[in-house]
Amino acid sequence: MISATVKRVNPQQYNLKEQVVSINRVTKVVKGGKNMSFSALVVVGDPAARVVGFGIGKAKEVPSAIRKGIESAKKNLRKIHLLETTIAHQVLGRFGSGLVLLKPAPAGTGVIAGGPVRAVIQAVGIANVLTKSIGTHNPHNVVKATIAALEQLRDRNMVAEMRGIAVEKL
Repeated sequence: MISATVKRVNPQQYNLKEQVVSINRVTKVVKGGKNMSFSALVVVGDPAARVVGFGIGKAKEVPSAIRKGIESAKKNLRKIHLLETTIAHQVLGRFGSGLVLLKPAPAGTGVIAGGPVRAVIQAVGIANVLTKSIGTHNPHNVVKATIAALEQLRDRNMVAEMRGIAVEKL
């Protein structure tokens, strides 16, 4: 699951790039007819700083929904621990029935990912990774599962500190 103890990241200090993952037209049936609105799922990130976040915006018009999604995503930024061009180890992220498997890849492989997973991976700035999305194809759950997987990544210093040994002994 997505951890609740995420350290707040200030969005003003980063050069954030936005990407709209999905736009959904929603209809609410009321006594007077149908009320139409739009829901937008947006991913923002800074590849240089290794931060990523997602947000959902809802409004009567598409541009307003996207703008609200971007604002929500900026409040939801997280720092991701990476190696130079790939991830340190294989991870499996889960959210709902969405499973996302991320595997490290050698230089030159590129991003082997589809749709929502690719949006998150490119936003965080991973150049070489293999991914597999298992279970649901719902973009909301796939994005959340991908971020949950990225949050499981640990750097060498953190692992050494948790184990109580020197970094050289890892």
